[in-house]
Amino acid sequence: MSDTRPARGLDTNRPHSARMYDYYLGGKDHFEVDAQAAERVAAAYPSIFTCARENRAFMHRATRVLAREHGIRQWLDVGTGIPTEPNLHQVAQSVAPEARVVYADNDPLVLKYAERLMRSTPEGRTTYIEADVNDPEVLLDSPELSEVLDLDRPVVLSLNALLHFVPDAQDPHRIVRVLLGALPSGSALAISHCTPEFDPDSWEKIQDIYNGSGTPVQFRTHKEVARFFDGLELLDPGITVGHHWRPDARSAGAAPAEPLTDAEVSLWVGVGIKP
Repeated sequence: MSDTRPARGLDTNRPHSARMYDYYLGGKDHFEVDAQAAERVAAAYPSIFTCARENRAFMHRATRVLAREHGIRQWLDVGTGIPTEPNLHQVAQSVAPEARVVYADNDPLVLKYAERLMRSTPEGRTTYIEADVNDPEVLLDSPELSEVLDLDRPVVLSLNALLHFVPDAQDPHRIVRVLLGALPSGSALAISHCTPEFDPDSWEKIQDIYNGSGTPVQFRTHKEVARFFDGLELLDPGITVGHHWRPDARSAGAAPAEPLTDAEVSLWVGVGIKP
């Protein structure tokens, strides 16, 4: 890890999902306990590294498409995780320097690295809110949010690789409804979500590893992910496997060297516009 001092309130004795994700992406912001758990996942599903990379690639493409083709200039990114450059605001501001981004997470680890999330263009704004997705009303009432985002203008609600960490018992559909309900017509919902459908045995093992480490997960089917987009107008190509969503919107040189299979990616992704 680049800085081995743990953030206050951070448990370094058990694996952490954000640090494991950092490991999958080849980052340095993780501990040995996270690397060990991530390698157990990789032993069950070697394509986890591809899955993580394609998740970030989708976020980049969706951000560029919404900025370029739909003129949206505001983002609310919930479940931010450890910053990995280029961050969402850097992608958005590369298209529209005036773009504004609010990051939200309840994790002390993310708070430690929040300074990276604040490096906005002079024309734009970014901020970080410490908030829990399970209490969306508190998140929406945050004064930092209203200082940066104008909720009378379209906002992208970005929920990348978040909702599979919100089991049904926590009512993720209510959470999405509350967050979207605060946003005006023309806003967008962007979701990426792991699925067990292409390799059920491997994803059952992954679920056991995460649940066993104290991080509840629920991987969902296409039908289950589609429910999050009820009432929205899906952008083409609809809800699809990550690498199939607007591959023409990849940045130069970002295409994989060899064609990927759906099982290697195992992510349902989609973008919907609020009418």
